[in-house]
This record gives sequence, C-alpha cells and structure tokens, in this order.
Amino acid sequence: MKIYNNVLETIGNTPMIRLNKIASDFPCTVLGKVETYNPGHSIKDRMALKMLQVAEAEGKLKPGGTIIECTSGNTGMGLALAACVKGYKCIFTTTDKQSKEKIDILKAVGAEVIVCPTNVTPDDPKSYYSTAERLSKTIPNSFWFNQYDNLANRLAHYESTGPEIWEQTDGKITHLVVGVGTGGTVSGTAKYLKEQNPDIKIWGIDTYGSVFKKYKETGEFDEKEIYPYITEGIGEDILPKNVDFDLIDHFEKVSDKDGAVFARKLAKSEGLLLGYSCGSAMAGAHQLRSQFGPDDVVVIIFHDHGSRYVGKIYNDDWMRQRGFLEDDLKVQDLIDQKASKGYMSIDHQETVKTALHMMKSNDLSQLPVARDGEVVGSVTETAVLNYILEQPLAHSDQSVDKIMTEGFPIVESSLTVKELRRYIDKENPAVLAKDQIGSLHIITNYDILQAL
Repeated sequence: MKIYNNVLETIGNTPMIRLNKIASDFPCTVLGKVETYNPGHSIKDRMALKMLQVAEAEGKLKPGGTIIECTSGNTGMGLALAACVKGYKCIFTTTDKQSKEKIDILKAVGAEVIVCPTNVTPDDPKSYYSTAERLSKTIPNSFWFNQYDNLANRLAHYESTGPEIWEQTDGKITHLVVGVGTGGTVSGTAKYLKEQNPDIKIWGIDTYGSVFKKYKETGEFDEKEIYPYITEGIGEDILPKNVDFDLIDHFEKVSDKDGAVFARKLAKSEGLLLGYSCGSAMAGAHQLRSQFGPDDVVVIIFHDHGSRYVGKIYNDDWMRQRGFLEDDLKVQDLIDQKASKGYMSIDHQETVKTALHMMKSNDLSQLPVARDGEVVGSVTETAVLNYILEQPLAHSDQSVDKIMTEGFPIVESSLTVKELRRYIDKENPAVLAKDQIGSLHIITNYDILQAL
C-alpha cells in the first residue's frame, strides 16, 4: 500500500501546467507551477514546515509550545497543519485587508487569529509585526517564526521548489516570474536555478504601494513609495532579509485591478482557480511578453488557491465597487441584474397622451415604438413633453408615430459595457439588447451605473 504517514509528507512535487488560451499572444512556451496542490493549498506549506523543522532542531520550540507568526494567511495555514500533526498551539497576527476566508480557514484548523490594522508603520505597536513579536516575549515556550527574516524560508525553496522546476522543464527554463512578498520563494528558487544556469532571468512581481522595485533600481528605500494597496501576498513596506536583490534581475509593478482581472481570466480560460498574487504574476508576465523569444520557456509560480478570495476578487459586487469589472462586464450582466426583465413598448398608433401616461405610471424616460410586433422607432419623455407643451391639448391625441425618432440600436448580449458606450449618448439614451434566446431588453445609462 502506498500511504503517507501524515499530511506533511504530501507537501511539494506540485505539477507544472502549460498555459494555453491566456498565453496565446505570447511568442514562447508559458508554464504555471501550480502550488495549490500542496495540502494547505499554497506554496507557503514548503517554508512553514522547513522553518518549524529548523526551530525544533535549534531548540527554539519545544513539545507543547506555541507557534507565533505574522501572516497574510498562507504561511499561517502551513504552520497550522504542521501544528496539528506535531501537537503545537498557534497564534497568528494578520492585517485587516486579508480576506475573511483566510481568517476563517485558520480558525478552522485550531489557530487563534488576531487582526491588526494595515495602515500603520511596521514598528507601530499595533502592527501585525510588532504584535507577533510582543506575544512571543510574553508567552512561555513560544517562538515567533518571522518569515520575513527567517532564512529557513528561502532554504525551503532552494531545496525543493528550485530543483522541481529544473527537473520538470528538463533544464530548459529561461525565465522565472514570481510575486515577491517575504522574498523566500523568489530568492531560494532563484539561487538554485542560477547555480544550474546563470543566464536564467528572474523577474519579481511587485505592486504599487511597495518599496521593492525602486529599491532594486536605485538602492534607495523611499517611504514615499509606501501607500495602502489591496493586493494580498506580495509587496512590502520593509526590506525582508529573505529578499536577495542580487538574484532578481527585474521588478515589474502590477496594479490592484490588473492582478484581480487576470486571476479571473486564469479561472475562465485555463480552469485554474487561483489567488490574487497569481493574477498579479500572470499580469506581470503579460506586461513583459514583448521581451520573450520563440525559444524561451517561462515559468510562472502560482502561489495559492482562489478559495481564499471568493468574497473578494471572485465576487462581482466587490469587483464592481472598485471599478475592476468594467473590462469584463457584458451586456448580459446588465440584463441579469435588472429587477424587471424584458421591456415595455407602445404601438405606433397609440396617442402621445397614452405614451405620457405609460411613462409616468412606470417611471420610464423612453419607450420603443412597435408596429406589428417589430420595433420601428422610439420616443423619449423629452419629446413627449415638448410636443404636449407646444401644441394645443387636443393634439395630444395624435399618434406617437408623428413624434417618434429612429429606433434604439439592437445589440447582442455578448457585447462588453465598454463597447456598449459607443451606442448610448445624449441623442440615443438607450439600446435594446437581445439575450441568448432572442428576447429583447432595454438598457439605459442607469443600468450601467447600477452595475458599476
């Protein structure tokens, strides 16, 4: 029987998967090292176990002790799994920008979680760094792992991630693209790969609001670069000891929006439900694609699973509130979110007075005009009111075809909202959208605003 003795033995040996649709405009081979196959669903399982093994070997953590760590969630999960197997307690500090799913998962495996404010300096007593350090000094038989400066972090990737990538690509890898947070993954993996082939390019993905890129390019730690950002898992307002800048050839910044959008693209195009920083890594590679050649083999490390972000980047409302969904928002999405489906029209022989009554009763600002069931024109509340105000009252019995203008454009439901904007303007306040079964729905600027 092929049986693992415990869950920790399943860490590592994650698959390398070719990226097809999302990389169709790349001139080279693009591969994803998918770390969601680790038991804790992230690459952090590797370094969490290694840090624990080193702490035990050095006598820093004794049986029955307490693991303390500041974490964005994934390192905590790796440590929590190890604690379950080895019998330790866990206390984790995290920031209030982390997803609720991450916090709930940590609690599910027995950890105590303390949520600290994001928008404070690292040395502020309320920061998640300072809180973890303070707890480690007051709780007996406890150890603060400090993944940022604990060099067992990058050792784990030198011993496992790097060799796996080299073997899986038969040594043909030319570029490694990886998000940089604590620096353990990029530095440990880069050290191993560059020892095999010093020409391999290591490209770190940074985020706006982080200090890494400018520090790499200028040697200056510029506090003006630091400001709050939404992306989880990459970027820092400190310089962790695990980041070896000499091994990183280039830093590429990716916006919060692009990271979220590309994560969703990976899910829809490749069937890979991945985390926020994975989207950032993919977006960074996409921004740099003109620098690849036909013989290049690019490996992108995908750190964690999308299940930790279902309330954020995989939630349409969350995305819309931040203006992240516009590029992907389709007319069908506008139809789906409308309270009343279909549309109301008026026959071309009905009176202007009837049109006014229909508009007032149904709170409408425009009406399609139909003849024998086919849309032949349109009337707006402005046209109706102007006609009634300018003509004697008796003339309100005129048929609406006397004042109607051209019919609203008919568009397909697959049209994006960005494309839809070309059809709606001051003179043309609405369109008719045809859904997948051929039914028509009226779409106005109000519907777009509601969706965004």
